[in-house]
Amino acid sequence: MNMFDQFLWVIFPFACIVVFIVGHILRYRNDQFNWTAKSSEFVEKKQLRIGSMMFHLGVMPVIAGHISGLAIPKSWMHALGVDDHMYHLGAIYIGSLFGFLTLGGMIILTTRRLSIKNVRKLSSVSDIIVNILLLFIVFMGLYSTIVTNVVEPSFDYRETVSIWFRGLFTLQPDASLMLNVPLSFKIHILSGFAILGLWPFTRLVHVWSVPLNYVGRSYILYRKNRRH
Repeated sequence: MNMFDQFLWVIFPFACIVVFIVGHILRYRNDQFNWTAKSSEFVEKKQLRIGSMMFHLGVMPVIAGHISGLAIPKSWMHALGVDDHMYHLGAIYIGSLFGFLTLGGMIILTTRRLSIKNVRKLSSVSDIIVNILLLFIVFMGLYSTIVTNVVEPSFDYRETVSIWFRGLFTLQPDASLMLNVPLSFKIHILSGFAILGLWPFTRLVHVWSVPLNYVGRSYILYRKNRRH
C-alpha cells in the first residue's frame, strides 16, 4: 500500500470531515444572513416542484439505506434475522427504486438550472457545481448498485467499505480494505466525501434549518388598508 492510497482513504476523508464541521461553525457564526436556500421559485415553479419532490422523496430512503449498510455491522443484521440474500434483495431492488427517483429529480433540477436563462443568472458557481456533483454521485451510486453488483456478484461492500467507513469514526481506518474495492464504488465514495467538504460553502447548509418554530408560531394576520 503506497502513500497515494493512504491519502485517498485516510487523509482525504478526514480532511473533508474536518472542513465539514469547522466550515459549518464558522459560516453560522459569520454568515448567517446567507444561510439560505436562495429559492428561484418565483422564476420557474413547475420543474422545481416536480424535481424537488422527486429528489427529496428519493434521497431520504437512500440515505437511510446507506446508514444501514455502512454503519450497522453485518453480524448485527444476521442477529436481527436479515440474512445476506434478504439484505441484497432490499439493497438492489428497493435501493434502485429510490435511486432512480432521486436521479430523475436531480436530472430535472440540474437541467432546469442550466437551461433556463433566468434561473442560471440567479445561480452561483457553487450552485452549479453542487447540482452537477450531486447528479454524478447519484448516478455512480446507481451504477454501483445495479451494474457492479451484477458484474462482480462476489463483492460484498459490508466486508470492506463498511468496516473501513466505521474505522473513520474510531480513528482507525484501514486503507488496505479499500484496495480491491471496484472502481465505481471508489468513485462514488470519494465524490461523496468531496461534496461533504464543499457543503459548508454552498446552499446545502439550508438542510439544517428545519423550521420547527413554525409549529407553535402564531398566525400572521394580513389586513387590508382601507384608508385612501
